[in-house]
Amino acid sequence: MIFPDFKNERLCLARGYDYVIGCDEAGRGSLAGPVVAAVCVLDPKSIGPNRTPDKWYSRVRDSKAIPEGEREILAKIIKGNAIAWGVGTVSEREIDEINIHNASLLAMRKAVENMFSKPGRNKISRSQNFVILVDGRFEIPDIECGQKCIIKGDTKSLSIAAASIIAKVHRDAIMKKLGRQFPKYGFERHKGYPTLEHRKAIQKLGITKVHRKSFLK
Repeated sequence: MIFPDFKNERLCLARGYDYVIGCDEAGRGSLAGPVVAAVCVLDPKSIGPNRTPDKWYSRVRDSKAIPEGEREILAKIIKGNAIAWGVGTVSEREIDEINIHNASLLAMRKAVENMFSKPGRNKISRSQNFVILVDGRFEIPDIECGQKCIIKGDTKSLSIAAASIIAKVHRDAIMKKLGRQFPKYGFERHKGYPTLEHRKAIQKLGITKVHRKSFLK
């Protein structure tokens, strides 16, 4: 099992940044529902040199490698220990209009904006010097700050891994609601991904208004 560390964050802090923001998305490969991104700022003072079982972040890792129940627990722990966090969502309609690549980057920008729009919840402001660690190889457009792209960042950066968990749990909750709205499709189980169950449901029942039509041509 791969656990991310805090080395990238400490390097950025050593270069003079006040805060380091981890950013990741969830739902890029789904056939239905929104794409969701999250950002998370961890407190360096709470991150020790070693990952020991008593640390609050001891089980934080790539959200895809975590069982659903544990993800939900970790999301609460992360939010309780984070300096700041935010979530951004782009709908299936917008995904069809601008494509999933652009939609994923837009969700990331929305997550940053959401973080700054919650002064009571978050402890950072736009006036401070911050850098964003972005999972993947593309920077977030229309944001005036430093950015560093990290391929497979959720396995390398603790902040990105924390953001990946927040994004995944938030999106899973949306898909569970869609599961109640469309009970014959099983969204609460497969979360919109192209499982055999989901593909059979589409073949039998057709598509819903929450399916990404550009993914199903």
